[in-house]
Amino acid sequence: MSGQRTMDGAGASRKRLAIVLALTGVVMVAELVGAVWSGALVLLADAGHMLSDASALGLALFAIWYAARPSPPQRTYGHYRAEILAAVANAVLLALVTFFVCREAVLRLRSPATVEPVPVLVLGCVGLVVNLIGARLLHAGARSSLNVRGAYLEVLADLLGSVGVIVSALLQMRLGWVQADPIVSLLIAAFIVPRIWYLMREATDVLMESAPRNLDVGEVRRVILAEQGVTDVHDLHVWTITSGRVCLSAHVVTGRDTDRDGVLVGINQRLRTSFGLDHTTLQVEGQDEPRLRGEAADRACDGCAPAES
Repeated sequence: MSGQRTMDGAGASRKRLAIVLALTGVVMVAELVGAVWSGALVLLADAGHMLSDASALGLALFAIWYAARPSPPQRTYGHYRAEILAAVANAVLLALVTFFVCREAVLRLRSPATVEPVPVLVLGCVGLVVNLIGARLLHAGARSSLNVRGAYLEVLADLLGSVGVIVSALLQMRLGWVQADPIVSLLIAAFIVPRIWYLMREATDVLMESAPRNLDVGEVRRVILAEQGVTDVHDLHVWTITSGRVCLSAHVVTGRDTDRDGVLVGINQRLRTSFGLDHTTLQVEGQDEPRLRGEAADRACDGCAPAES
């Protein structure tokens, strides 16, 4: 059932991403035409922003499709990491766009340019509506998928870009303030930067096979040791394969004459109840048995993820 839910969720995310990609492409073309017509650099910049969004959305769609493909026997975890790699690419794209916006804003502060504000206002409103629709479509999937979250942040950034276009046009229409455009652009960039950091940090944690930030590994160890018959636990590793898929492996030491099957059932029940961990690999060892690996090997492999059996 959980596998079916995963497939259904991926299908829903794929459909929503495709709709948002189509809408973004239409608005991008409209802004390019509007930029040529009105001579507005802000529309050209926002069209470039939307081009990066379209690339990110297309990359997210590719990652979902690729992750669902049958994998060869050597890839025991399938293609799940494709989602994380796509999230990293999205963060890099967003960073490049932010750099471009800041650079253009500084140039415009030095050499302000007046443009025809009416088409800028109209296209800004159209972009705002389309981005609101896109954000609404991707909001639910952004909670469960890091890949969709990256695309969602791209749409939010573009939504802010549309707001900036509208504000810039209104200020030029009402006050004749030509410097509104670069100032608003810098404010948008300041809003985007922390989100780039957040997305990149989460993706890096997954690629470095770190334990999830909301999971206390020390508490996990204490819960395992609390099981009756368990005297020690070593080689404890917790890592994330992809969004929502957390794995755990550990060597559990038990006392003499302990029911090992009962210990396994009890630990798995505790891990599932306390932390929602249901993908575990546990090796049970007797107290009088030698460890399967030496201390030097333990230190050399500290933090590594074993192959799934």
